[in-house]
Amino acid sequence: MRDGKITLGQAAAWCGGAVAPQFAETAFHGANFDTRRLQAGELFVALVGARNGHAFARAAMEQGAAGVLASEGLDADIPAIYVQDTEKALQAIAQQRRAQLSLRCVGITGSVGKTTTKEMIAAVLETTFVTQKTAENFNNGIGLPVTVLGLSENCEAAVLEMGMNHFGEISALTRIAQPDIAVITNIGTMHMENLGSREGILQAKLEILEGLRPNGVAVFNGDNDLLRREAAKYHAVTFGCGEDNTVRAREVRVEETQTSFTARGFGEEFRVVLPVSGEHYVLDALAAITVGLQCGVSPEKIAAALAEFRNTGMRQKRYDRDGLHIIEDCYNAGPESMRAALKVLQGARGRRIAVLGGMLELGDFAPQAHYEIGQAAAGAADILLAYGENSEEYVRGAKAAGLDNARCFPTHEALTEALRETVRPQDTLLVKGSRGMKMERVLQLLFDKSKIGG
Repeated sequence: MRDGKITLGQAAAWCGGAVAPQFAETAFHGANFDTRRLQAGELFVALVGARNGHAFARAAMEQGAAGVLASEGLDADIPAIYVQDTEKALQAIAQQRRAQLSLRCVGITGSVGKTTTKEMIAAVLETTFVTQKTAENFNNGIGLPVTVLGLSENCEAAVLEMGMNHFGEISALTRIAQPDIAVITNIGTMHMENLGSREGILQAKLEILEGLRPNGVAVFNGDNDLLRREAAKYHAVTFGCGEDNTVRAREVRVEETQTSFTARGFGEEFRVVLPVSGEHYVLDALAAITVGLQCGVSPEKIAAALAEFRNTGMRQKRYDRDGLHIIEDCYNAGPESMRAALKVLQGARGRRIAVLGGMLELGDFAPQAHYEIGQAAAGAADILLAYGENSEEYVRGAKAAGLDNARCFPTHEALTEALRETVRPQDTLLVKGSRGMKMERVLQLLFDKSKIGG
């Protein structure tokens, strides 16, 4: 390495690859697998998937790539590291690079709330440290190593999100990230299809501790039944609303546009006001407060950072349009996040309309889960319109709980047409579903028209 850059020769040694002698001293900083986002000086990773990245190697070099990580032969003039598997090689390079960086790393996993918690923790740490974080949804076996290789030499704190669908995935990610603090937000039912049970999900999430550095700290949601059970075993610091947590919230108050509570822990007590509505945000904020206090951030800076918090993407984005109050929460969905979103809708003004897409990756639990969410919707909404796999179970559960105005539809277009005929000014719409349901399409179709119903 020199000046924070990695030479192709060094990277080849780290991943067991080969590089031509004339290119051994060629240096890069950062990596990318997408020529549309490639920055000059980065290593282009030629992944083989639905599209073969090797076909873009020449274009990457023309855009300023320092070299290519490849598993197929390229033109002799292209600086390249040759390996058997480019994804595994990328991970090996990132793992060695992380080991050489002197920074504080916070790793985050959990069934729901990972990204919001990541954003809150980063906001808190940014008040005191030079901080970088996982961008977008770069929380898998490709995105996380790319994030690690993009960390700057002056980075003092890295906040890295880790997602998974199967056993062993978090284990691989945490060995790359080598966290000093490992946060588990909760154990729910997301990915039940692949992991079999909540106990299976717990074991998969606990894999994050395999990469924890010596003297590292585990931080668990102590309000979660399974994590509370495991906390003593792993000497975990806990957060939650329960009195026995290390860091806890009291005097929680949820209003239409904000949520406030008093945080107490590590000998500190201070008031926190979040510019978002919902009890579930309290736990996300408590995780950030716990990490901040562990890292020496002052209560004043923590409170100020959380007061300015803004969520990312399509996660519970609230806005008014054409006389309607919209809660757009289309990034993903599982039973836990559905219940949390419906609670927010329950406190909304005007008629409350739940527009719900199906919840994926629930396996044999899916029909029951959808039925139960339909029951919950009956207590939160005046109208339920549903779409997608198992959406009829939403309707069945809602009607069983007394909400007769509940229907499901085979397409986004059919649902939108019904919504158009239903909505009135000042109604509040919650639009939510698993990512594969693409529920944002309903809003696009609704607002494409010049006039909505009335």
